[in-house]
Amino acid sequence: MNVTLRSACEQIELLKAGKISPLELAEEHIRQIRRLNPVLRALVDFDAERVRAQARAMLESSAERGPLFALPVTVKASISVAGLHCEIGSVLNCGNIPSRDAVVVSRMRAAGANILGATNTPEFLMAYVTENDLYGRTNNPWDLSRTPGGSSGGESAAIAAGMSAGGLGSDSGGSVRVPAHFTGICALKPTPGRIPIEGHIPGCAGPFTTLGAIGPMARTIADVELLFDVLSGQDPHDYFSAPVPLRKYTLEELKRVPIGYFEDDGLAPVTAETRHAVRDAAESLGKQGFDVRPFRPKALEQARKLWWVFFVQCGSMFDQPLIRGREDQLSPLFREFMGIAQAEPQLTAEQLLMAWAEADVVRRKLLEQMQEFPVLLCPACSVPAFKHGEREWCIDGQQVAYLDAMRYTQWFNLLGSPAAVLPVGRSPEGPPIGVQVAGRPWEDELVLGIAGALDREFGYTPSPLIEHVG
Repeated sequence: MNVTLRSACEQIELLKAGKISPLELAEEHIRQIRRLNPVLRALVDFDAERVRAQARAMLESSAERGPLFALPVTVKASISVAGLHCEIGSVLNCGNIPSRDAVVVSRMRAAGANILGATNTPEFLMAYVTENDLYGRTNNPWDLSRTPGGSSGGESAAIAAGMSAGGLGSDSGGSVRVPAHFTGICALKPTPGRIPIEGHIPGCAGPFTTLGAIGPMARTIADVELLFDVLSGQDPHDYFSAPVPLRKYTLEELKRVPIGYFEDDGLAPVTAETRHAVRDAAESLGKQGFDVRPFRPKALEQARKLWWVFFVQCGSMFDQPLIRGREDQLSPLFREFMGIAQAEPQLTAEQLLMAWAEADVVRRKLLEQMQEFPVLLCPACSVPAFKHGEREWCIDGQQVAYLDAMRYTQWFNLLGSPAAVLPVGRSPEGPPIGVQVAGRPWEDELVLGIAGALDREFGYTPSPLIEHVG
């Protein structure tokens, strides 16, 4: 297998054993990027000489080597990296280059990572597809006519295609999990506060303090767990960041945790292959000795409606001052989002206050129900990766609209819960199908442990397409 398609953990072992040098590994990724990025358009800021210079500096340094020493990684272009474009896919931010790293980027550098570049996003991150007027459309490595998802679609496409060993995305409504599902990789939306959010653009404030998180993405759950270990830890400048120590679970401890699974939420149907993927995952865990039983929490629809208020309606309100007077410069995709938001009645102060209070009530209700099943196994989306431009699907005789199909990730943003996605199945057309493992706030390691047990049974498969491009 091409070394760039090996897991991050395997690449690190090759480096430690001296079987490949930092410069050689960098060159392998440079070749992969030059071969595939012209058709995928995943990276939007990449300089081969900069990457080589970083690798040489690592070789010459006498500093202690960190856990990510010389690992080539990428960062979504909404997370500040000093010297790299961070434009959140908008011509309104064209040329924005931060002068300092986000906290998570500083932690990756301190751990020894070689940052390859920044990856594409939809404008203002407000879409489940990745395209904009600055850099164009990002394609799915499994099928160039399909989207890799969004808003971390550039990141997921880069990792799935071996242009990066792993990296950073962000998620306020499924933005690391839907792309992972669409491209056949793994991702974690952590509990807000476990991984510092400082340096993300736009900033996560107000309701987005709970909804939003920076999350690791990679080809295996073991890689995601490695990144989580490096990135997590209290940010003393963030009141929402708690001093929660890392915890490791034994396999026996994990098997004592009841897992509830459901194939759909009773409102938005999922494809037959999506059902099979959830069922296969539940059966696999059962055969491994886990306690897995059918269970669907109540109040999911309440959570989804509140997420809509905060993400769609409040999100558009946050964006209004940034775009006022420059509406003619917005991309069609972002205009589509704003049209959806503006079709809603304008929120009053009383409605917003009541929604904020109701969110706490719904969170408590859902967490009480999760006392019986602390971990949930469910779909990541109603559909697998879809064709560019598609916005509605007929499933079991029912029309499912674009944003409705994504509801399976949105609950856990409202809840502030950790949720991971990993590949389990395939659709008849070829693209992967992921399943989602979610837990209660602050129990990220529990989610990763159970997701890891599944990933070892199923796991990443390279797309045949990437071997034949270029």
